[in-house]
Order: sequence, then structure tokens, then C-alpha cells
Amino acid sequence: MQSLRNLFRAPWSSDVKLCEKTAVITGANTGIGKETAIDLSKRGAKVILACRDMEKAQAAVKEIIESSGNDNVVCMKLDLSDSKSIREFAETINTNEPKLNLLINNAGVMVCPYGKTADGFEMQIGVNHMGHFLLTYLLIDLIRRSAPARIISVSSMAHSWGSINLEDINSEKSYNKNKAYAQSKLANILFTRSLAKRLEGTGVTTYSLHPGVVQTDLWRHLSSPERFFIKIAKPFTKNSVQGAQTTIYCAVEPSLEKESGGYYSDCAPANCSAAGKNDELAQKLWELSCRLLSISWE
Repeated sequence: MQSLRNLFRAPWSSDVKLCEKTAVITGANTGIGKETAIDLSKRGAKVILACRDMEKAQAAVKEIIESSGNDNVVCMKLDLSDSKSIREFAETINTNEPKLNLLINNAGVMVCPYGKTADGFEMQIGVNHMGHFLLTYLLIDLIRRSAPARIISVSSMAHSWGSINLEDINSEKSYNKNKAYAQSKLANILFTRSLAKRLEGTGVTTYSLHPGVVQTDLWRHLSSPERFFIKIAKPFTKNSVQGAQTTIYCAVEPSLEKESGGYYSDCAPANCSAAGKNDELAQKLWELSCRLLSISWE
């Protein structure tokens, strides 16, 4: 019902300016990440695109500068499937940037064939959750010093079909690409929830969101029957500009300043699954993530 009500609301818009603010957006060289970068640049923010493919990233920087008229846009190498790359990226940000007001954990892989990251994680949980968990951990002190600040994680309604397999987080016993994707998107919501608790009173707030069913490059691993159904559903899907709106809403909407840990869709609060509200599960996932990443984050 909530999504139906949201369908008939006036489109959200805001003229909030972000001059003197700095944003990092992962996976911002294409799709909703790029559209988010264009919007935040138009608002006057310094935008750092954190991307794996530097050639595509440099082309995106050029396009974003042309679209926004703001030349304070740069790209930096970040491979979320490799903790060495994540640590190098974070070290550069921590050394060179005096502040970080927005961290947008947008990059993701979707329903890909079984593969492992450089650190031995199953690719979807590794990139979508573990990579962003480590990145946020390494940047959190800078973000706290920059308060008010926001940390946004792009999840998906697919989280509602997911569960967290704490005994086999890397799907080594059996792999189903859809279940592994749903697990990683549920992990985004639980991470946002846990992070909000730990950041209470710091002026740093957290948000997770469903961007809508967006026509993006993420569909490249879908099977032919899945693509056929997507084609039929096309009138109900969003383009990248529409798909970026809830991310932008979570990044700039003034009324969210005191909200933290919630889940959003169509530029409004939304209901996540029961598992997404399970604090005990969130805590267990937090502890497991720390253990597997060899970090201590109380």
C-alpha cells in the first residue's frame, strides 16, 4: 500500500545547496550513481567518484562537469572487491580531504555467476556489503569530524526475499545468485541500522533505500527469461534519473536531519522486511563482518 500511495504523491524536489560540502559516491561512473553525482554537483558539492574502471570514471567526470557547471569533480580508483584497494583509497581521502559530509555506498554487483573477491568473499556479499562496511569503517573518523554528515547505502526491495546465512555467508555450501544478491541487500539495511545506533548523538545519520526497479547495467547477468519479464515490466521501471531520486532525497532532505537508521523508497519512509528490523541479527552480522575483515569496531 505504501508504494501505491507514493505513486500518487507529487515528485519530491528540493533546492538545498551543498556548497562547502564534500561527497564520496561509490560506483558513480554509470547509472544512478552518475545521476546522483550530477545532482550533488549542481548543488555545489565537491564530488569524488570512487570507481573501479578509471577510463569510464574519467569520461563520467567530464560529463558531470559539463552537466552541472561545477568543475569540483574528481575520480579516484576504488575496487570494492579488494581490501587493499579500499585501504589505499581511504588513506588518500583521509590524507587529502579536510571533510567528508556525504558517503554514498552506491556501487554493487547483481545476480552474477559465482566468483570470489581478492579476500575470498563471495562476490555479491563481498562487494555490496563487506567492501562498503570496510570503506565506512576507514572513513568514519573523518565523517564524524565533518558532522552534520550522512551515510547512505543503496539497498533494494530484493532484500525482502533474503536471509543472512551466518554459518555460510560466502555461499560455499550452495550458491543461488538471486539469494546471494538478496542476502547482500538485506546486509545493507542491517548495517545502516547498526551504524545508526553506534553514531547516536554524533550528528552523523544513516539511511538505506530501494531506488526502484531501474534500467541499469546491473541487469547484464540476467538470464533470457528474466530479461523477457523485465521487458514486459518496462513501463513500470525507472530510468537512472528517476532511480537516483531517493538517494538524493536521503542526502539532502532537511526533515531527515534527525532521522537515522531507516529505510526509504520513492522519496519517503518505507517498510523493510522483518529480518531488516532484527537487531539481534544486525549485531551478529556486525560481529561476523568485523571478524572476517580483521577489524575491531565496537
